[in-house]
Amino acid sequence: MLNQKVADLRKDYKLASLNEQEVAPTPLQQFGKWWNDATSSELDEPNAMTLATSTPDGRPSARIVLLKSFDEDGFMFFSNYESRKGQELARNPYVTLLFFWRELERQVRIEGIVSRAGENLSNEYYNSRPLGSRIGAIASPQSQVIPDRHFLEEKVDAIAAKYEKEAPQRPDYWGGYVVKPTAMEFWQGRSSRLHDRILYTLTPGGSWKIERLAP
Repeated sequence: MLNQKVADLRKDYKLASLNEQEVAPTPLQQFGKWWNDATSSELDEPNAMTLATSTPDGRPSARIVLLKSFDEDGFMFFSNYESRKGQELARNPYVTLLFFWRELERQVRIEGIVSRAGENLSNEYYNSRPLGSRIGAIASPQSQVIPDRHFLEEKVDAIAAKYEKEAPQRPDYWGGYVVKPTAMEFWQGRSSRLHDRILYTLTPGGSWKIERLAP
């Protein structure tokens, strides 16, 4: 049944526009431009992105993860390989990432294929994390049912005691993923819901096709 109080929530978008003549020739270059806008605008966690995965039979799930790097190789994040997302990524490598920068009235949607990052990159990032985060990555059986909070805190205390005099090493069940884009859509909010949507699609020859989508 329609909840009118919810249905009546709306905002008119008027900050900017986006057209085919203005965008960069590649989606990574365009993302870099928008990323600079997001970081220079001092948004709260501009690197927060929704990661959507699915099982082989098409059952989707989504959660927020943090972007840690992006370049020609793809978009990188880190997680527990044995978590729900890790198990789904192992069985179905097709994923979607979504950035929503509300203050800029922008979204970026990335479709691509995921693979694990190299061990050296995973080790480098793991060793750069605060000690508590490194211990937490070892202690948490991510996505598994646990009896209570005390169970987790006890594991953290035991691992912290073990590594009181030495640095913890990255567990083999934790590391990086890289999403290689096959399509990227840039969405700029416009008035009256007539939003600008520019889609980049990777062609078989390796170039990017640029098209406008109806809002």
